Amino acid sequence: MTVVSPFYIFPNISWWMQVMDANVVLLDSAEHFEKMTSRNRYRIAGANNSILLSVPLADGRNQHVTMRDVRIHNDGRWQIQHWRAIVSTYKRSPYFDHYEDSLKLLFETSYDHLIDLNKAALQWVKRALRLRFELQETEVYTKAYATDILDLRNANEQSATVPKYYQVFEDRIGFLPDLSILDLLFMEGPATVAKLRG
Repeated sequence: MTVVSPFYIFPNISWWMQVMDANVVLLDSAEHFEKMTSRNRYRIAGANNSILLSVPLADGRNQHVTMRDVRIHNDGRWQIQHWRAIVSTYKRSPYFDHYEDSLKLLFETSYDHLIDLNKAALQWVKRALRLRFELQETEVYTKAYATDILDLRNANEQSATVPKYYQVFEDRIGFLPDLSILDLLFMEGPATVAKLRG
């Protein structure tokens, strides 16, 4: 079993390298939201540098609630903006067309809570990668788990060596390590899992 914070709308590549072979991935939805973390953000490639996409929160960064209670601020057009950024960045990538329709549905669905959006995104990537782990959620916060359980809640965000692969704008800006899994998926398609395994 692997315990993770229910963060990242689309987790980075090193995160997936650590959870892809787990039998159960347990989302700690009882932990408190931490500002300035990747719980509501993900990074994709851009023409000039990486682009940080952020899901706006109802009370901004001043959340003093458990992850399951963090609400999304849906009055703006954040989903349209995220989708446009993804399309403009990846429309020429080798496998974007293969995933476009199902991913677009995710951005056309309204979510009230951040954890529901994050779970939907995790499930989408899990299906795209054909991974078999079971996604579960905690009911109560547990400070420490037994030693046979991999606890990634406080792990360094880039704690695995990310494989090198061709990126859309690599010729202009060089290789950007550990972007959202979307970057690797759109470039490598079915070979993504093999790349994650090294």
